[in-house]
Amino acid sequence: MKQWKGYEHGINFGGWLSQCVHTKEHYDSFISDGDFKTVREWGLDHIRIPVDYELFEDEHNNFQEEGFAYIAYAIRMCRDNGLNMILDLHRTPGYSFDNAYGEFGFFEEERYQEHFYKIWEEFAKRFGGEKDMLAFELLNEVTKKEYCDRWNRIAETCIKKIRAVAPDISILVGGYYNNSVEAVKDLAMPYDENIIYNFHCYDPLLFTHQGAPWIPPMDTAFRCPFEMSYAEYEKGSKELLKMENISFGRFGTAQDVPGEKYFELLFEEAIKAAAERNVALYCGEYGVIDRVDPKEALKWYKAFHKVMKHYQIGSAAWSYRRMDFGLSDERMDEVREELLSIIKWQ
Repeated sequence: MKQWKGYEHGINFGGWLSQCVHTKEHYDSFISDGDFKTVREWGLDHIRIPVDYELFEDEHNNFQEEGFAYIAYAIRMCRDNGLNMILDLHRTPGYSFDNAYGEFGFFEEERYQEHFYKIWEEFAKRFGGEKDMLAFELLNEVTKKEYCDRWNRIAETCIKKIRAVAPDISILVGGYYNNSVEAVKDLAMPYDENIIYNFHCYDPLLFTHQGAPWIPPMDTAFRCPFEMSYAEYEKGSKELLKMENISFGRFGTAQDVPGEKYFELLFEEAIKAAAERNVALYCGEYGVIDRVDPKEALKWYKAFHKVMKHYQIGSAAWSYRRMDFGLSDERMDEVREELLSIIKWQ
């Protein structure tokens, strides 16, 4: 399988220019020069920077220089610290991965799609020349599987428009079910040699999102260990996540517990598709919620990264600070050194 060099051990700056209160005060206080330096000192090689369209557009969808300046700043700080960067469009007019934003219509209405193309043409004009250390991620977490064909068409059109300005910058494309690894096989054939297949991994969701208040059926008091039997995972997923059709049967017996084999089998189909198409595979988000004991979370990270290392699949942990997953947060102090060694495949 093709490897994506320079994007092997990364982290997200979630909550800085996306999923936030869009004010100058927030932008200037959430991330500073020192945070880029910290990522470098941790020994990581890249940062994924999610951005919402509100960063660089006003209420009338006119571009605002002040917002683009923050992206330029992130690029400059990554370059100064020897880091690569992914510019991820987390939300676009008419679409969000989270229904709570109340944005709909992107996959149905041409006006939203044309706006999306306009944004990426602007990004390409402004930042496409940074191809030696910058990659573009078209859109974060397409949701419904029924969008698959439409998204493949929209993505190809967008890539063509970017290519007219930035002919060989790396471009990441993910699929349905919120960038599920299951969707990789249904992505369109790579447009050219600089396309990266992207997925996210928070599986098993019952473990990584235990107690998450934003999941309506979830009991916020629920806690479980990583090495819980598949029978218990199946029962809990049906009761607390309302995943009625979920089955863990292909991963082992009802009494077996997840580990390296779980991720090996989970990623098997995507790895095969990427290898057959000679395209690099990348995991743009993964992690364990801060309600889990850090030492217990390490078991998940170890199993996940054993497979990442074996197949040389790059990834970016979610997330650097807060956002319910922060690796720089105080709770991780005792285990951070060991966690970083896991992320760096040492």
